[in-house]
Amino acid sequence: MAARFIKKIAYVPTTGIRSYSSGTKKVTLIPGDGIGPEISAAVQKIFSAANVPIEWETVDVTPVRHPDGKFGIPQAAVDSVNRNKVGLKGPLMTPVGKGHRSLNLALRKEFNLYANVRPCRSLEGYKTLYDDVDVITIRENTEGEYSGIEHEIVDGVVQSIKLITEEASNRVAEYAFKYATDNHRHKVTVVHKANIMRMSDGLFLRCCREVAAKFPQIKFEEKYLDTVCLNMVQDPRQYDVLVMPNLYGDIMSDMCAGLVGGLGLTPSGNMGLNGALFESVHGTAPDIAGKDLANPTALLLSAVMMLRHMELNEHANKIQNACFQTIKEAKYLTGDLGGKGKCSEYTNEICEKIAKS
Repeated sequence: MAARFIKKIAYVPTTGIRSYSSGTKKVTLIPGDGIGPEISAAVQKIFSAANVPIEWETVDVTPVRHPDGKFGIPQAAVDSVNRNKVGLKGPLMTPVGKGHRSLNLALRKEFNLYANVRPCRSLEGYKTLYDDVDVITIRENTEGEYSGIEHEIVDGVVQSIKLITEEASNRVAEYAFKYATDNHRHKVTVVHKANIMRMSDGLFLRCCREVAAKFPQIKFEEKYLDTVCLNMVQDPRQYDVLVMPNLYGDIMSDMCAGLVGGLGLTPSGNMGLNGALFESVHGTAPDIAGKDLANPTALLLSAVMMLRHMELNEHANKIQNACFQTIKEAKYLTGDLGGKGKCSEYTNEICEKIAKS
């Protein structure tokens, strides 16, 4: 199992916008809220132990009021990501209530992060109901039901518009097939409900079919969302790379994460036209913030994805192997993984394994 897992470690393919092979590179760091600063500090410590040639540029994304009266991302944070082209982000909290827009959604739109990539793979030594999961979910990240186009027609009747465009659909489909090609995957499945939403999902499906024709070496199949959900919990091994519109991708990626142990173990990368932002997708866990109980694995593995995107594969391998070995030994697992270890103990153990390697 370990050999198989290590063999398939190329989380993201070449995007054609990188030249990070030598020298120290600046990376934007958004620590986030709740446990965010703790797990971000853990990642920084592990990167230091591995001598990763990165200089962190820490920014705050607490919303500020712009001259037009609307709240948005601070300009300094926008400038940092635009300048560095790559960033790492901890969890962010969105207050519940009218007028509060998701910062995660705002970041995706601000930097046109059109494809969310989440590898969901079984970890040796951490037992779940499934032993051999190896699925990649690729989610269109900019439109669909998350376009934010809503209005009240009359009292008690609200309409939400699902936006699907040919441009965005083609873009994410191209990314999915290129990912499959670059990472030696054998099949791409488009997940849809074109039998019900014939125009919107029908357009997404048509774009995927047209792109599939350009990649004859990759097997292509079309599946309804409900069918994929059913089959996934029966036998996830029948799927390889899944590509889907925004809402379906949000649901499927979390479900797949549940097959391998949850969001605390699942990395995530958002790929854009001119850069990339890698993140932990779990919550801010304010109840354990500041108590040295947080699990930094998801953010750490997202940072490993980032290193592969930057073509720092040797450092990525060293950190990933130390992380997997620590999880396998199960001596310092945090509470969410069934252990009693502290965040600092888990982090220190990974650092020690890196030093010994």
